[in-house]
Formats: sequence, structure tokens, C-alpha cells
Amino acid sequence: MPSFRPPEVRELISKRRIDERVAELAAQITREYDGRTLVLLCVLKGSFVFAADLARAIALPVRMEFLGVRSYGADTKSSGVVQITQDLTRPVEGDDILLVEDIVDTGLTLSYLREQLRSRNPASIKVAALLHKPARVEREVEIDYLGFTIDDVFVVGYGLDFAERYRNLAFLGVLDAPSAAALPTA
Repeated sequence: MPSFRPPEVRELISKRRIDERVAELAAQITREYDGRTLVLLCVLKGSFVFAADLARAIALPVRMEFLGVRSYGADTKSSGVVQITQDLTRPVEGDDILLVEDIVDTGLTLSYLREQLRSRNPASIKVAALLHKPARVEREVEIDYLGFTIDDVFVVGYGLDFAERYRNLAFLGVLDAPSAAALPTA
């Protein structure tokens, strides 16, 4: 089945390479958690595709939780202000949490989330991030399971968006014209 490929997005990481890396990460997570139940905490909206693929590939009992967070709006740079838009539906006290993020760039969102989650007394908190953009780091954060390190480019696809568009791309791509004026109108 052909995939949607808009002309303003050039491919950075193929679907095949993403699938391979997700399988590698899932195998590592499965080994390290060795039969324990794991709470995959999907940070919405950007990580939902990565979290779904990762959950299906992990050979352990998994419970899914979702946390809505916003720090970009319709811009290509994080505002630095983290807003929780949807909280967890169940307590995580005593649970092993795997926080699933789409991209870690400034580190501000992830740092804020780890702080908030620690106050809920989980047994452990680890991080799986699809992407890391070290050129933009403002606060160092530990990423336990990392998909790919990328340059300072604005990435869309595989769940990541620009102004709520491009999430449905099967690959990760660089948006060549990242401005609202450049977007086609519906």
C-alpha cells in the first residue's frame, strides 16, 4: 500500500529503519524488565504511534496510560512552558513506569514530567524516546532507551506534527517549509 508523502517533507528515517529500531528497543526492554508488569506512559500526542508499536513489540505484561502535554502549539520551537492537557486515569504508586516520548530536545518537558511522576511514588521511572536532538538541550535528562539522535531539524511524521498535520506519515521527515503560511489549506 503506498504511503502519503507530501512534497514539502523529505524523508529522514524510513519506516523500515523505524520498525527495526523499535524491535531492538522492545527486545532490550523485555530483557531488562524480566517478566515484571510495565506501565507504558505514552506522552500525547506525539508519541502515540511509537508507544503503540513499542507496546506490541514488548514481550511482557503491559498496562497503558496516557498523559497529555503541550509545549509547542503551532510553532517549530518549544515554548519552554509545559502544560498538562490530560492526566493519568489510574494511580502509578509502586509501578515500574516507562515514560514514552516522541522527541527530547530542550529536555524541559521530560524533566518536568519526571519530577511530577516521582511525587506519585512509582517503583521506577525510565524513559524511552524515539528521537533526541542534543543541539537544543537546555536541561540534561537521562534517556534509557533511545531510538535515534538527530540534528537540529524540525521533524514530522510517525506521530510528530506541525500544527496538527503530518502525524500520519509512516516515516520521519524534515519539514522544508515550517511556517503556518506554507501549509496547504484544507
